Amino acid sequence: MTARLHFADAGEAADLAAFLARLIHYDKAAAVRLQAAGDTLAVFGRPPSFEVLVIRTARLAKPYEYGLDTTLDVTVSAGEFLERVGESVESAEAAGVAEVPAAVTGPPWAGVLPPRGGWRQEPGLPAPEAVRSLVKRAVAEFRARVEELPAERRVRAELDRVGREIWSRPVADTELPVRAAHAAQSLGFLRGDALTLLSSGPWLRLRTAYGSVAVRKAGIGGLTVTPA
Repeated sequence: MTARLHFADAGEAADLAAFLARLIHYDKAAAVRLQAAGDTLAVFGRPPSFEVLVIRTARLAKPYEYGLDTTLDVTVSAGEFLERVGESVESAEAAGVAEVPAAVTGPPWAGVLPPRGGWRQEPGLPAPEAVRSLVKRAVAEFRARVEELPAERRVRAELDRVGREIWSRPVADTELPVRAAHAAQSLGFLRGDALTLLSSGPWLRLRTAYGSVAVRKAGIGGLTVTPA
């Protein structure tokens, strides 16, 4: 028996496919962890350029069901999953239905995910337009500072140093690093007017109507911006 996901509509599958395509743009060998319970699918990924954990959910037409299993928790190739979801969008015969690819050995981050509950709202997050402007200014600053470097200093170590300085800055009066907002913008999450900052234990989560970005708080567990 092949495990299948029945999406609520073609739009859910198409939006998920767009997210997976963006994720693969930053890592062609990306893996994603899938968790389905009831009528919701959660997809977790980690684009290496941003060192954050990204979460995209999709509505299912009916509760997940695979034989006697009523929940799904598996790590798969993002590229293979994109192919299956893409087929569910384009195929008239399999409209809205995607097969779950075979499991792969998951990367270390896939074993340490944010908690499902216990989230509380944190103050200090600027309005969405201000956050988008902040990301735009940070990108412009990074490019300008790189252009100012003499050719012999434009090496990976120097670019990483400049990047760490800029992307590790906090967003306004919060503990959220700018890299989290940058990731949200790049993954297509930072749209619309719904933007909330949440915390649960050592985790911070930037939630939008299109997805979430999670990081650990600076200085907790010896980690600054990585999720695992």
